[in-house]
Amino acid sequence: MEKSTYYNPADLAKFGNITEWQPEMGNKFFAYYAEVFKDGALSEREKSLIALAVAHAVQCPYCIDAYTSDSLQKGADEAQMMEAVHVAAAIKGGAALVHGVQMMNKAKELSM
Repeated sequence: MEKSTYYNPADLAKFGNITEWQPEMGNKFFAYYAEVFKDGALSEREKSLIALAVAHAVQCPYCIDAYTSDSLQKGADEAQMMEAVHVAAAIKGGAALVHGVQMMNKAKELSM
């Protein structure tokens, strides 16, 4: 049975090709991207785990594949990666729930 998805995993390897149609901005993006992920106040491994969590929050399958591999290559273990995913889930869930306050404020305003 052929596996079919909207996203083609092979497209991740073509990410650099975005510079073909707009080299200046594409090259600036990749230079910035490379700088962001260098060791700094946070280690490359910590940044990779953050990227993995963000990838889940923004639901980017390419980023999930890339930062699962990258996290493992930088020494993260499965427990750390799953904990990062749970942090993303908590933040995203919390962001949805905190909007409940907005709903409550509006409902109270309309009920007056």
